[in-house]
Amino acid sequence: MKYLCLVYLDEARLAELPDEDCVAYDALIREGGYCIASEALEPVQTATSVRVRDGKLSVTDGPFAETKEQLAGFYMIEARDLNEAIRIAAGIPPARVGTIEVRPIRPIRETVGQRFSGSA
Repeated sequence: MKYLCLVYLDEARLAELPDEDCVAYDALIREGGYCIASEALEPVQTATSVRVRDGKLSVTDGPFAETKEQLAGFYMIEARDLNEAIRIAAGIPPARVGTIEVRPIRPIRETVGQRFSGSA
């Protein structure tokens, strides 16, 4: 099953995490066949939020919500179950200073294909 591990942390604490730790852990879980994709994000000041309400586009600078922790990156992983996903997430270095949200991936490609093929 696929899980998305969302990395949240106070960007002011990012300097406490050596890039080498993150790169080494990424390599470890890729070699183990767990990591499908991973990326770090630019600082929250570079974010743009897009909303469409009643057909009208609204674009604002910054993240959707103001919080103490910001979305800093992600790991898309493959794990047998939630327990294995949690074990993998616990090793992600930013877990030491932030939060890793583990969320199962909902396979929309398969469900959308079923709806359009007439088998709903």
